[in-house]
Amino acid sequence: MAEQRRAERLDQPREPRGVKLPRFDPEAFGRWSEGIARGMGTAVFIVYMTVVIAAWFVWNTLAPANLRFDPYTFTFLTLVLSLQASYAAPLILLAQNRQADRDRVALEEDRRRATMQKADTEYLAREIAALRIAMGEVATRDFLRSELARLAEELDEAAQRRQKLERRQQERAARRPGGGEPPLDEPRDDLDGDHARDGRPEG
Repeated sequence: MAEQRRAERLDQPREPRGVKLPRFDPEAFGRWSEGIARGMGTAVFIVYMTVVIAAWFVWNTLAPANLRFDPYTFTFLTLVLSLQASYAAPLILLAQNRQADRDRVALEEDRRRATMQKADTEYLAREIAALRIAMGEVATRDFLRSELARLAEELDEAAQRRQKLERRQQERAARRPGGGEPPLDEPRDDLDGDHARDGRPEG
């Protein structure tokens, strides 16, 4: 009596009552359903089912009456096909759900990889831009070559002007009787012009 009152107390939860169903592995059942769905979706299954149904019709139509197990109207065949359809539809839906789950996981993985690749690409683009900015402030090889070539041309021009100036001085010295350098008070307009073109102050 005391145990019955203790069981009927309202401050304690009641123990669940019900029929315990057998447990099974959902993953194994899913693989099995996918195998059946793949098999039913092939041409081999359709050919075999057509052959079986045709043999069923022929046997129950042309065989002796005492050997026919499903006479005309083929009630048993209709029941078998109905059972097949009733089980095939849920199995196909289960296989489609599993495939949809795999596709969703693959899509999320592809999205994650695309995000990582985008971040890496943006990082590389920023690094390349920074390198370009830094290289813009540094003398490059082509720039040094162009500057050296320009300086070499200027030196060649200066050497040519110096040679011309020396030849003119020699010609003037040869024209004067007695040779020698021109007097200091003699104007040297052509030499001054050469010095001005050369960009050097007069000596």
